[in-house]
Amino acid sequence: MLNKNTIWKVLVAVVMIGMCALYALPNIYGEDHAVQISAGRDATVTEQMVTQVEQALKAKNITPKRIEFENEQILVRVNNGDTQLVAREVLEEALGEEYFVAMNLAPDTPDWLEELGGTPMKLGLDLRGGVHFLMEVDMTEVMTKSLEDAQSDFRTALREEGLRYRAVSLEDNYIDIKFRDQETLESAEFFLRNRNRDLTFTEMDDLVLRAVFSEAKLAEIRDNAVKQNITIIRNRVNQLGVAEPVVQKQGADRIVVQLPGIQDTARAKEILNATATLEFRMVDQKNDIRDALNGRVPPGSQIIDNQEGVPQLLEKRIMLKGNHIVDANSGVDEYGLPNVNISLDSEGGNKMSRATRGNIGKPMATVFIEYKATDERNEDGKLVFEKYEQVISVATIRAQLGSKFQITGLDSPKEARDLALLLRAGALIAPIQIVEERTVGPSLGQENIELGMQAIIWGLAAVLVFMLIYYKAFGVVANFALITNLVMIVGIMSMIPGATLTLPGMAGIVLTVGMAVDANVLIFERIREELRDGRSPQQAIHHGYDSAFSTILDANITTFIAGLILFAVGTGPIKGFSITLMIGIATSMFTAILVTRVIVNAVWGGRKLNKLAI
Repeated sequence: MLNKNTIWKVLVAVVMIGMCALYALPNIYGEDHAVQISAGRDATVTEQMVTQVEQALKAKNITPKRIEFENEQILVRVNNGDTQLVAREVLEEALGEEYFVAMNLAPDTPDWLEELGGTPMKLGLDLRGGVHFLMEVDMTEVMTKSLEDAQSDFRTALREEGLRYRAVSLEDNYIDIKFRDQETLESAEFFLRNRNRDLTFTEMDDLVLRAVFSEAKLAEIRDNAVKQNITIIRNRVNQLGVAEPVVQKQGADRIVVQLPGIQDTARAKEILNATATLEFRMVDQKNDIRDALNGRVPPGSQIIDNQEGVPQLLEKRIMLKGNHIVDANSGVDEYGLPNVNISLDSEGGNKMSRATRGNIGKPMATVFIEYKATDERNEDGKLVFEKYEQVISVATIRAQLGSKFQITGLDSPKEARDLALLLRAGALIAPIQIVEERTVGPSLGQENIELGMQAIIWGLAAVLVFMLIYYKAFGVVANFALITNLVMIVGIMSMIPGATLTLPGMAGIVLTVGMAVDANVLIFERIREELRDGRSPQQAIHHGYDSAFSTILDANITTFIAGLILFAVGTGPIKGFSITLMIGIATSMFTAILVTRVIVNAVWGGRKLNKLAI
């Protein structure tokens, strides 16, 4: 018999709608104003601190909704924004500078729903409020590091090839290699040209071979520096759980960072500006540290203090840099002491293997390097960064190291966790400075949400009324599908990792409301045509759905392709619009074709009908 439901169709419709409704549910509960407490580098947040926080708030007559301790952070939920601001000031004063006290918005999702993975939709900066940074990459430091890497590579390659040189010196924007005779210079030039296609080599006077990066290579270095910093910033913010960031390239050397939900910039700036990495160097055992401290530092060595302030004499030659680190995890060694397990990429593993092969039994130092902005500015008006170096461990090389090894000598498990987190998130390729900073208040975001919701509600109401009047009983079915479609969009947006709803995204939902009902209009008009041609109601329903399917599919596929193109080439607001548009197209086809068919078959299918209320 025509228009009978199969079990699988009913199950698919019920399961899909039920799952989307479940994951859309967290959006009903909203968010709390919250104050987040996390530890600085030399401090630890413990569960015992919750009592201290409660007492500090109680002394100022502040009653929080609740206080939570999780993942070595304390979250204080309060009733409104005014209380949140006062609570932050109170806790900053009570806890001191060792702790970061930041305001944000925390989802008020019930525990049972969180256990099922339910989270509210992530809202963009224009809807939720937050902070906006425009950051600039220090390209001078990028070029210096690239030249230093090339300099170190030249020394290693020439030594392994058996080509003797007198010196490899680094100048402003080139590298000079001085040789003892013309024959060695020519052999080295031939060898290095074939090995480094992106460098230009020129013979100078006094048996000097000069190496300079080509223009194409310089452009590639700049572009890679910005792209790698974008990836690292995104990883860093994600792993620290501050917010879902929007990180985009702007111009040749600038990065836009938006952190929705963060209402003060202190913690965000601390995370984003942390430009830290590791270097592995050999301890200089050929020279006396006392002579170096008296001003006679050997040309190839450098004095760096360890964590206790004790000076160490290290070789300037860098065995390996932190940019080869692909993973870092904290743990304990066989003696129960904290350590960090390091994994390197293939190139880093090869470098470490070559460097340690001839140094077994000798001490190797792990140097932690951090760039901090000063109050000074250079001639271009940019902030000057100061380089801080510290030896965090000195260990004897017991065997040839490869792509996996350990860093030991750390003071505490927290220090090991912090170092592992920073290395895992990535070391910035070069220092960055914030050239523009804006804070979007949550009240403005709330106003945008209210206006966007009004647009959706009025648009939906107009369509519902029209469908009800024009298509009668079948209009009720279409209206149910339309409301179901909105619920599914919200549910899917909540489930997709990284999907963020922005104001243009809300415009995409408004557009989807009109497009979603379009498929039902095509189906219903086709049914009416079949009825006018003299077919029975059951045949009209059957042919109406079957005949309209190809037209609906063609129209929606072309629009979906347009949405894909917008997502691929667009940025920011355009991406937000395209995501909701594509999700809306997919859900509207599902509800218009499958869901309404199941309902129509359940109500009118398999019955003897004389007419249809359409």
